[in-house]
This record gives sequence, C-alpha cells and structure tokens, in this order.
Amino acid sequence: MGGMIEVVDDDEAIRDALAFLFASRGLAARAWPSGEAFLGAQPLDGSACIILDVRMGALTGPEVFERLRAAGSLVPVIFLTGHADVPVAVRTLKAGAFDFLEKPFNDNQIVDLALRAIASHREAEAGAALRRDLAARRATLSPREEEVMALILSGALNKQIADTLNIAMRTVEVHRGRVLSKMGARNGIELAAMLAGEGREAG
Repeated sequence: MGGMIEVVDDDEAIRDALAFLFASRGLAARAWPSGEAFLGAQPLDGSACIILDVRMGALTGPEVFERLRAAGSLVPVIFLTGHADVPVAVRTLKAGAFDFLEKPFNDNQIVDLALRAIASHREAEAGAALRRDLAARRATLSPREEEVMALILSGALNKQIADTLNIAMRTVEVHRGRVLSKMGARNGIELAAMLAGEGREAG
C-alpha cells in the first residue's frame, strides 16, 4: 500500500526502530527529531499517516496536531503515549486523531494501525475526489436543467415535469437526457443515489 509514514519523535532509538520496522514490512517512512522539524518541512508530498509522540521538547504532539489541522491537513495521526498521557490521548481522539498507542507497544499493533490509517486516508481522498467531480459536473447544468433535475429527484414523471414547467414533453425528454449525460448517471435512480451520497459525505 503506497504512502509515506511520518515518524515524529524526539527519542532517536524509537525513531530508528520504527523506521526499520516499517521498512521491514515494505512501508516507506521518514523520521523527524521534533515537531518543529516536521512542521517546518510542510507541506510534504505523499504523507499518508503520521506517528506522533505526545511528549516532545518545545512543541508537544497535541500542539503539532493542532497546527496541522489548522493548516488544513487531513492526514491521519496516531499518537504514541505513556500511561500518564492517556487523558491527553483521549482528548486528541475527540479532536480528530485516528488513534493512539500506549507504550510499550507491539510491532504488529503499530504496523496494523498504520495500515488502517493509510487505508482510511485513501478512502477519504477518493471520496473527496468523487465529490469534486460531481460538483464540476453539476456546474455544467443550465438553470433549466437544474430545474428538471430537481423534479427528476422528486420522483416526477416526464408528463408531470412538462406540466410543472409548462414545456413540451419532447423538451422534457431532451433536458432529462442532457441532465443524465452531464451527471454521468444511467437513470433517475442512479442520479438520486449519487446525490444522496454527496449529501451524506457533506454532513
């Protein structure tokens, strides 16, 4: 599975161990000695998961996380935490962190968690791309086609659409065909499903 794992920890032994562990499982990883170094390199290409220590020098893990989110980063973050930091970790989960691991952790645990985070990130990116595509398609509709689409989505038949908009049936058929073609849907049901999905994602 592609994507770079970013390891941010001020403990050199942990950084090296994690970089070696991920490499041994065929996963690409970059190691950072501090939150400042990691933030200073932003924006980074290819980041798919961030392993972030809670307790570091000047900038703590949660502070780095807040700055990433404030900058619009949606890359999933997994916190490494000591027992005393569990309340902090719970707060970060509520703020949108992917998960946290309490030290000492098992090698398989952290690899599995990173893989789940990367898969989640890929899925979110794919969903965002679909929504952008749908919005671009919708932007090509004329005002009349938007009206026809709204009536299609309400379940109205061609005759009802013609009556509502006071246009000929043949004109409705032309508009319906253009709406489906531009939106990339085969029929009204598929169109409704596409737009319902957009609504759920937005919510």
